[in-house]
Amino acid sequence: MVIAACLRELCSCGRCPRDDESEPVSQATPSTMAATAVGDGQINTATTITHRTVEVGTGVRLHVAEAGPAAAAGAPMVLLLHGFPELWYTWRHQMRALAAAGYRAVAPDLRGYGGSDAPAAPGGDAAGQYTALHVVGDLVALLDALGEERVFVAAHDWGALTAWSLCLFRPDRVRALVALSVAYAPRSAARRPIDGLRALFCDDYYVCRIQDPGAIEAEFKRLGTELVLRKFLSYRSPGPLFIPKSGWGSPDDELPLPSWVTEEDLKYYTSEFERTGFTGGLNYYRALNKTWELTSPWTGAKINVPVKFIIGDLDLTYHSPGIQDFIHKGGFKKFVPLLDDVVVMKDVGHFINEEKPKEVSEHIISFIKKFN
Repeated sequence: MVIAACLRELCSCGRCPRDDESEPVSQATPSTMAATAVGDGQINTATTITHRTVEVGTGVRLHVAEAGPAAAAGAPMVLLLHGFPELWYTWRHQMRALAAAGYRAVAPDLRGYGGSDAPAAPGGDAAGQYTALHVVGDLVALLDALGEERVFVAAHDWGALTAWSLCLFRPDRVRALVALSVAYAPRSAARRPIDGLRALFCDDYYVCRIQDPGAIEAEFKRLGTELVLRKFLSYRSPGPLFIPKSGWGSPDDELPLPSWVTEEDLKYYTSEFERTGFTGGLNYYRALNKTWELTSPWTGAKINVPVKFIIGDLDLTYHSPGIQDFIHKGGFKKFVPLLDDVVVMKDVGHFINEEKPKEVSEHIISFIKKFN
């Protein structure tokens, strides 16, 4: 989950949140691994999802899941970017749908997640390795390693925030973007993001709680990885998310899974986050102020890439201060002039690509087909 929608309230414009251990390869043929995802509904489950590790030009090894025609077949590539607390696995449904439609679907674990490296900086400032420039650098280097000059991008949550940065920094590498849940947040010169969020929501707001390295990790450890994931995945309140310092509930809390998450899905997520911990993903939040400092040259810049935006009407990001006016009353279009469509899905929460896999797959495919 991310906070880009909330940051728009601070904008000065006035208009505006693996297990596999294969050897590193660059452009080699991936080793084949049968997909284990379940619960796909009407989506073809016979499509094979393969996995490999790619060592990219930033010095980071990324675990990459792939489906569809090989690069040599000339199929258009769709880069799929996950959020928090997610992995490549969040795109399992869309990967099969895209492959069936003739696209090459590529879903990496972003740095700090799953089977990808979790860089640490000299001197212990690990969060400094998770700015937008670092993560976008990984993606550009990944495209180079895969031999792809320009790609389609579909992205959710923190993946969407990263995709907006990719479009901002390197629009020459993106053919079109489908962004889920998180609209573009123009940089505000007024104040640093975390300072603004504390002013809006106080210290118990989840992004503010994450800022103290180790504290939220200790709370997650107290609750247990599976329960933490249940809490995030089942969150459907349109209000802001708070994690009180007094505790985010009891380890004995019993939370049913939403209908769109199976026990097998939860088992996979839990096994990965048990192995890696949550720190890699949390560092993206901790790098927000550093990203703000480094992106000063892009203040006021626009996104010059064709875009389709999809959000659920129960998504907490759709109820952040000022966001609906920004999306529907001209602010969004002002900063994203090639915005083609905005889709608000009724009775849908934050994890939209998992909750409505068939509909989201159809939206992605129908949009990118315009540019084939």
